Amino acid sequence: MNRVSVGPGDNRTMTEETKVEAPRFDTLPLDPKLLRAVSDSGYTAMTPIQAKAIPIVLAGKDVMGAAQTGTGKTAAFSIPLLQRMLKHENASMSPARHPVRAVVLAPTRELADQVAQNVLAYAKHTNLRVACVFGGVDIKPQAAQLKAGVEVLIATPGRLLDHIEGRNCALHQVEYVVLDEADRMLDIGFLPDLQRILSHLPKTRQTLLFSATFSPEIKRLASSYLQSPELVEVARPNATATNVEQRFYAVGDDKKRALLLQLWRERGSTQAIVFMNSKLGAARLTRALEREGIKASALHGDKSQDERLKTLAAFKAGEVDLLVATDVAGRGLDIAELPLVFNFDVPFNAEDYVHRIGRTGRAGASGVAITFVSPSDARLVADIEKLIKRKMDLEPAAGSLASDDDRPRRPRRDAEEGAGEAPRRERSERADRVERPDRVERAERSSWSTPRRAPADPFFDKPYEPKPKPESAEPPAWEQAAAKSLKPSGPSKYIKPKRQTAALFGPKREVEPEVSVQPDVASQENIAG
Repeated sequence: MNRVSVGPGDNRTMTEETKVEAPRFDTLPLDPKLLRAVSDSGYTAMTPIQAKAIPIVLAGKDVMGAAQTGTGKTAAFSIPLLQRMLKHENASMSPARHPVRAVVLAPTRELADQVAQNVLAYAKHTNLRVACVFGGVDIKPQAAQLKAGVEVLIATPGRLLDHIEGRNCALHQVEYVVLDEADRMLDIGFLPDLQRILSHLPKTRQTLLFSATFSPEIKRLASSYLQSPELVEVARPNATATNVEQRFYAVGDDKKRALLLQLWRERGSTQAIVFMNSKLGAARLTRALEREGIKASALHGDKSQDERLKTLAAFKAGEVDLLVATDVAGRGLDIAELPLVFNFDVPFNAEDYVHRIGRTGRAGASGVAITFVSPSDARLVADIEKLIKRKMDLEPAAGSLASDDDRPRRPRRDAEEGAGEAPRRERSERADRVERPDRVERAERSSWSTPRRAPADPFFDKPYEPKPKPESAEPPAWEQAAAKSLKPSGPSKYIKPKRQTAALFGPKREVEPEVSVQPDVASQENIAG
């Protein structure tokens, strides 16, 4: 595996001075139609991941790209793939002239829809057809669109398998495969579906993997699906964005909501995403915020896809102030100028923390990520620090919101304890020798309040002893019935006897041999006379 690395200092799209030095899209060998679409999207300079990955993809090599969140990984693989597929561009209406050439797999429906919107924006001046299929919606319109012919297919694994089994699309002409958020796609939950999908694809293809986090295990697994891949890293592996301020607050579980409202109002009541670990917790917090008069909405897997898309659209339009979401919104979603992210619950997986806080501070903007840490989250915080290779400072919550377990305690003075150990022991021994009346009174009072135990009954306390059976006693009725049932008897009354029918032919009889008798001569003469 070849490695192409770019240090953190090379991420030069933050200031006006570095924007001039960053490579431009018009320096790449791209078709004018694609350059015009990129310009219409407002992009002129490339980010480091785009500058390193696009030439390698154009050369036809497999790529494993790792970059921080919000650095334009979608454009890094979609623009060069569209350029390579322009050789198949045609204006024919025949579905046979528009087979599937590229498959982009995404772990969540929202991410698949967002990738499809970006690809459509880049391909709007071409005749390449783009389709997006995911679950939670009616499958019939998707099937009709696939049967009409598409070149670029963006899908979630489950719904793509449904279309493959329904013979709505054929993947035998696929030339390019992209796994967006590849670490989640190669997770144990998606891996069986992914392997089934790859079994329908040609062996000779170009495979691209992009994500913000790559563990060593995922890299080893990914290498089995790629052929001599180029590893492109624009920052330290699993690094968080440098323009996101990360703060950790120690707070009890019952005081998290009050601290959330306090910090949110202190920062001007701007839009923010509040991440939860459970769907039930997200729904409960949303109802509590609505009772406070806050425009809040929940986004989790128990909602229908139509509700999820409408909620996300309302948040992007500014109609919702706080979006309470599970990790379905933690990957890939690009929300412009989102200044604040709350981790109401510390994520169970450290990689999810990197993706959660990546929803803010995108495209060079600054952002703040606040995490609430309860006393039981010490191990999860340690996993995050190990992943991002950074020690986090735990701040106590202000005033009454501080957790009782996390408030500073008076330090123990070991020296004083060691010096005064003997006198204290002597005082305690003297106190034990002297019987204090108040202690006796408390003991008697406690004995009065304690309910007295009922006296023991020897008859009921002794164990069960079976009554001895006399020798002449008959066995119980049930044993007699069981013995009778075991005795052999004739055929059951429920079995009908066979009916005797007359045979068509009688039984075969033994044929006796015929004995020929020769008449004597005298008898013959008498007959003749």
